[in-house]
Amino acid sequence: LTLGGPKDAQMFEGLTDRGTQNESFMVHYNFPGFSVGEASPIGAPRRRELGHGNLAKRALEGATVRNGQTIRLVSEILESNGSSSMATVCGGYMALRAGDIDVCDPIAGVAMGMVQEGDRHAILTDIMGLEDHDGDLDFKVAGSKEGITAMQMDIKLGGIHLDVLKEALYQAKEARAHIIDIMMASEDTIELNEGTLPSTDLFHVDPSFIGDIIGQAGKTIREIIERFDVAIDIDKKKGSVKLTGKNREGIKGARDHIEGITSGLTPVERVEYKVGDVVQGKVKKIVDFGAFIELPGGIDGLIHISKLSDGHVGRVSDVIKEGDELMVEIVEFKGNKIGLGRAK
Repeated sequence: LTLGGPKDAQMFEGLTDRGTQNESFMVHYNFPGFSVGEASPIGAPRRRELGHGNLAKRALEGATVRNGQTIRLVSEILESNGSSSMATVCGGYMALRAGDIDVCDPIAGVAMGMVQEGDRHAILTDIMGLEDHDGDLDFKVAGSKEGITAMQMDIKLGGIHLDVLKEALYQAKEARAHIIDIMMASEDTIELNEGTLPSTDLFHVDPSFIGDIIGQAGKTIREIIERFDVAIDIDKKKGSVKLTGKNREGIKGARDHIEGITSGLTPVERVEYKVGDVVQGKVKKIVDFGAFIELPGGIDGLIHISKLSDGHVGRVSDVIKEGDELMVEIVEFKGNKIGLGRAK
């Protein structure tokens, strides 16, 4: 099991798609030849492996609570004499729970078979390789105790009667319930490694504070990322902040730091200023086109080079220097940005 943030999702383009898509839940199934006693080269996944991986993905994805995480499950089949795809479903669920990923209901899978001779038939549960090879049906059913999340049927006959299908489904339900009971007993023994388990956290701040979290030219957010070793995804409209990190300590530290940035500022402080107000500010940074001025309350505003003087200004540094204090006038608001002018 590998966990990541939204930016770790796999990007792909379909043959008929105009843009890219993201895949954030992946199940990769590997079936090397030695698992069935064969000597064969190990290379790119074959059609069977892709199909089994997709079947397990269908079985688990709908019940998994992701909260924006990217999840990759890898199933390495080391020995096989039965349905390894349904074993992948069972093992995949246990891996998710060992990674502290919430799943709506325990998910398991079982392969059903059938042998038919004339008007007589027998439904087989959890078929082995020989029963799969010589039998007339391979019916994989995955889901919870209450419902089915994925199934696949391979049949050697022209078709089967609906009553036979019902019988196989009811028998598969009993088998899943039995498997899930065993899995749940094992799940209770799982000990999470809290210190190293990848973690995520989602919380909200007032959207007007997003600029403070990002900082001038992204300086503040880069410092948070480097200091706490986290990835940060921000929704500027909703004010949601999603943190993804290698451990819970880093996530907690980053959240405390971000909340500390916003705790000193309130929305009221942002709306105190109105166009025409004159305040004293401090030159924080000089750029080619003007200067960033720190206003009371820790808010930054921009004074354009054309607003520094009534006459022509060739270079900003000819008029002001970093650290200078000067009186400025609020001349405009553009979203969360404040435009300043030199007070007369």
